[in-house]
Amino acid sequence: MSSGPPNILLLMTDQQRYDSLGCYGAAFAHTPNLDRLATSGVLFEHCYANNPICTPSRASLMTGKHILDHGVCQLNDHLSPEEVLFPARLRDLGYHTALFGKLHVAAGATESQSRHPNDGFDIYELCNEGSAHMDAPHQAYARWLEERDPAFYARLKTEGRGVTHVPNHLHMSHWAAERSIAFLEKERDKDKPFFCMMSVFEPHNPYEHYPKEMGGLVDRDAIPSPTARGDGPEPADIDRERHENYYADFDTLSSDDIATMRHGYHASVAYGDLEFGRVLKRLETLGLAENTLVIFTSDHGDMLGDHDLLVKGAFFYEPNVRVPLLMRWPQGIEGGRSVPGPVQLHDLAATILHAAGIADATVTAAMPDARDLLPMARGDVDEVHDGVFCCYRNSGMCAGHSDWDPPINATMIRRGRYKLNLWHDSGAGELFDLERDSMEQDNLWEVTEMKELRDYMVAQLDGWLARKSL
Repeated sequence: MSSGPPNILLLMTDQQRYDSLGCYGAAFAHTPNLDRLATSGVLFEHCYANNPICTPSRASLMTGKHILDHGVCQLNDHLSPEEVLFPARLRDLGYHTALFGKLHVAAGATESQSRHPNDGFDIYELCNEGSAHMDAPHQAYARWLEERDPAFYARLKTEGRGVTHVPNHLHMSHWAAERSIAFLEKERDKDKPFFCMMSVFEPHNPYEHYPKEMGGLVDRDAIPSPTARGDGPEPADIDRERHENYYADFDTLSSDDIATMRHGYHASVAYGDLEFGRVLKRLETLGLAENTLVIFTSDHGDMLGDHDLLVKGAFFYEPNVRVPLLMRWPQGIEGGRSVPGPVQLHDLAATILHAAGIADATVTAAMPDARDLLPMARGDVDEVHDGVFCCYRNSGMCAGHSDWDPPINATMIRRGRYKLNLWHDSGAGELFDLERDSMEQDNLWEVTEMKELRDYMVAQLDGWLARKSL
């Protein structure tokens, strides 16, 4: 048994909702490797993104801060060069650090051209999306693909997202797994603990990138139909998202279109599970699993037609903001547990740094709102937050891939069984009792008997925002 600090392996997907894995109750899913990780580790039942859009969410995860503290509020914002990503703190502690895949704490076009000065990676092989910025100096997958199959590289460069069903041996997720395995086998400094981040683009839209054979692993007919929208009052900005979001007007899609989308999404999830499984297996055969903290998560979810909504945006329904979070560390956590208390993605930075042995005071000074999740994973405490927050600050795009005009600004707070969502420009809101109404179809915002609770939660949200503005 090793007495040194743990190795750390962070496995990450893009746009993966919490209920897409077998271990979260998706009986139709084909996710044996991640389900096995959950069985041998700890499953966090209620992990929330800090923002439902890629760049702000990932900036929170990598800095340990809410978006109002690091300032990355929109898809193409840039993380300040003064901010420090947690791998830099690990490297200062003596870790050998590596990135294979998506980072996206800044606009993709910028990030693929120049690195953040405090990203902290000794090995930096970036690819935010397989077909994006293929000539950029930091698009490592494109360089690999160009060498492996020049003809397919040229096709992908020309057709972009129009290329469907990328073959397994040429896929970005396969590349990320191959590079992670090579790092584990021979490229890491064996005199140091390592931090390895394997971060893939799947199951992000347009839902047809998965190798074709993966579609046969998921029974299309077994995938549930979308959750219906509620009958009660609804903020007008949600309907704007329904008809003007960047992907499509919901009313232009047929039920078969939605079913095809949902099948492709879950086939992509199955493919990600396959590639993550290869890395986890190699970790074990190399004898590294016992003292490696493995974390699996995603940056936000995807509506997939639930509530008549598509992709992600300015709404806080569970499929959009709640993500899977699995954690395994045989030497530090007893496995086989589920943790119901609410946590957030920015907590992972503090958790990783605490596991690595960085002093509590140092972590708290750097990221005061982030909490170490290891005590929850061990069962020592039930909760580390009395409320969790998700902020949308005109973060995404509308039709035409432009900013929303007028802008949309909203904030979610969850405390206990209740979730309150407030749209700041209109004053409209939603209040859900998640224990009684897990599908969020009964908005209690205007129910007289709930007014006292609603006002209390609005005051709690306003107080939190006021502290963030100091």
